[in-house]
Amino acid sequence: MGASPEFTTAVDVERRGAVLLLTLNGPSSRNAIGPSVYPQIQAQIISAASDPFIRVVVLSGAGGFFSSGGNVRALQDSAKGTLADATINTDKLNAMVKAILESSVPVIAAVEGGAAGAAVSAVLACDMIVASRNARFTVAHVRVGLSPDGGVTHFLRSSLPRQMVMQACLLGEPLSAEKLAAAGIVNVLASDGDALREALALAEKIASGPPQAIGNIKQLVNAAAESDIATHLDREARAINLARFGQEAAEGLSAFLAKRRPDFGQAQRNGEMQEKVDP
Repeated sequence: MGASPEFTTAVDVERRGAVLLLTLNGPSSRNAIGPSVYPQIQAQIISAASDPFIRVVVLSGAGGFFSSGGNVRALQDSAKGTLADATINTDKLNAMVKAILESSVPVIAAVEGGAAGAAVSAVLACDMIVASRNARFTVAHVRVGLSPDGGVTHFLRSSLPRQMVMQACLLGEPLSAEKLAAAGIVNVLASDGDALREALALAEKIASGPPQAIGNIKQLVNAAAESDIATHLDREARAINLARFGQEAAEGLSAFLAKRRPDFGQAQRNGEMQEKVDP
């Protein structure tokens, strides 16, 4: 038996200047995601990191809803397979999550309506989250006799009290965007229907910044939780000292002293290949 049934959700890809917009599009399943969708997102994230003209990725859902998570019927069918098949499927989910986390390009989630199951993992892996005020985040696995996967318990526990995470996971109760914003997980609360617009505006602002420095910032922030202070001080020192001699710093410092807006694209046009900090 095959490793997993096919999902009908497509990943629409659109370039908007320096921003790559990825849209989950499966209206019949509320943009359900699964083993055929994870590699598509992973591939686009990896490709964006190697494209010098893409500075930010925005992940969204079509039809006023981010994603309903895993397709329940497909999950039921997959139980007729083997443990090896199931492992392949979770490996694909984990690879997508790791791609979002490890990419040098910032990834922003634009959440309208809600996200459930594996979609919550994808959202929480993103570097910033813009959500509409009506959005709900549901760790729904327990409702169908499963435990969470895709790193969702790790992401939630790193920002929320243990008892709050237990309530969300043991009962499958939705977490509101407003509650997650109060906890610092959601960065921007948008009016209903405006999450994507707000996310794109945020992406364009980030895209105007220095890409090498931004990539290093992402790596440093992600590595901080796993590092002792001595190791992290050395890592930060190496990153900033390398940057001092780069075109981005030259442009940024010159612009500051001249009281003008910096043009960080100049470093790219000069063909600079500044070394990135090793996480």
